[in-house]
Parts: sequence; C-alpha cells; structure tokens
Amino acid sequence: MIVITTPTGQIGRQLLDNVLGSEKAIRVIARDPSRLSPRVRERVEIVRGSTDDLDVVNEAFAGADTVFWLVPPNPRAESIPGHILDFVRPMCDAINNQGVKRVVGVSSLGRGTAKNAGQISAIFAMDHLVESTGVSYRSLCPPGFMENMLWQIAPIKSQGLFFSPVSGERKVPICATRDIAAVAADLLLDDSWSGQDSVPIHGPEDLSHNDMAEIMSAVLRRPIRFQQVPAEAYKATLTQQGMTEAWAQGIVDMATAVDQGIYNAEPRTPQSTSPTSFRRWCEEVLKPAVLG
Repeated sequence: MIVITTPTGQIGRQLLDNVLGSEKAIRVIARDPSRLSPRVRERVEIVRGSTDDLDVVNEAFAGADTVFWLVPPNPRAESIPGHILDFVRPMCDAINNQGVKRVVGVSSLGRGTAKNAGQISAIFAMDHLVESTGVSYRSLCPPGFMENMLWQIAPIKSQGLFFSPVSGERKVPICATRDIAAVAADLLLDDSWSGQDSVPIHGPEDLSHNDMAEIMSAVLRRPIRFQQVPAEAYKATLTQQGMTEAWAQGIVDMATAVDQGIYNAEPRTPQSTSPTSFRRWCEEVLKPAVLG
C-alpha cells in the first residue's frame, strides 16, 4: 500500500499520474476529494481530511508500506516552524503507530549549509524529525521550481517583467515539478531500498534570472526582462498580496540564501540531472498560461 499526500498539488497530482498504472494499492489523503479527477477517484482509496490531523494520518497509514510526504505551504501562517511542525508531528506519530517502512519526502537542496533560510530551514527540521523515527527515508532535494514563475504571470503579461531579490547574474539549478514527481514515483514503486539518504534533483542546467528572461523572450516572442528588487520592497509586495509578515520574511530569507549559493553547494552529477529544460517548460507550461 502506497499513501500519497497533497494529491491535488503540483507534485502530488503528477505523481499520481505516474503510479496509477501500477499494480500497487494506493491511498490518498485529500481535504476535498471532489478536486480529484474521476480517473483517480475510481482507482484509489480516499481518506478525507488534513495531514495535520493525527486521526486522519493514522487512518491513512494503517497497513501502508510506503508514504509520499509533502508539507503544503500556507502563506497565512503566523509561524513557519510552527506550520511545518503542525504537519510533521502527527506524521511521525503515525509512522511509529502504524509501522510504516519507507517515507519519501520533499525537502530542498542545501541541507547542511543553510542558515536562516526561511522555509528551507524549516523543511530541514522536518527531515531531522522524520529521520528520528528510524523509518527508511529518502529526502528529495530540489532547488526552486520552474512553476514558481507562474506566481508572476500578471507582471509578465502586463509589463514583460518578473522580479526577485536574487541577483540577475546568480546562476542556480532549477527544476520542473514533473521531474520531482518522476523521481518520487520510482522510489514509491521500488520496495528494495532502505536506510536514510538525500536525493538531489538539480534540473538539467544552472540558469540566472537574466538567462531565464532570454529564454522566455524567445518562447513568448516578446521582450521579457528581469528586475532585481530590494528585499524590503519585495517583502512589502508579498504582504500586500496577503502573506503574513512571517511567511513573507521567510521568502526573503530564502532568496538571500539562494543568492549566497545555497543551491550551488552540492555538485551536479549525472544521477541528479533531471531532464526537463527551462525552455521546454516555458513552451509547455508558461506559454499556455501567459496566452490564457
């Protein structure tokens, strides 16, 4: 039995697509099962509720061998560590209660080097708590997602601009969520692994924001440029959009850590190089979103 959390999220939805054709029994935890496609609802067992509810997680983990775990973001959280721990503690209790053998979790590149890195630091605390249960664990370690660019569709469409506190010249790895889902699916369908380890996912290339602007311009056939903005101005924009002070500060701290090289600390290897290029992602995801 495989349990998949966040089945309607960017990664969880694509992960489900990758495993539905297997012979494995699949169970999902969903707040709103109506958001699952008919194909998914016909194939999987559904536990309705939230992954921060111990009773829900215990029910979902009963009889399960392997779990895919991802803490959903909450831009209205008053505390980033508090938000993460509210989800991780019930999961750790349920691992022990139900005898789960393996967990695949989504973490971040930079483990062991991050200091004051906002949401990234909190996710590393999640890794530590999961590992403290003794369960066999694979911590998927991607950099920033290509899909994060979708947060800036409005200025891209109206002004031909996207923004960040990160320098326009800082080259960093970037990956597509489809590639994270593919790695997770392979691990969920493999019963042979044990122990605890990190699995870096670097994407196919390191790109700066200026590089990304050039690629976006070519794909969209209109000029797109990047503009670096001061951290405080960026934070103010995030809070104006409804984020809490804590969550916005975390994003700023995360950007500072990226600008200081947190994603560049671990060397790329052939095994960590995932296939989807930023150009391909722009053609298949960004362009339809902008035109739509």
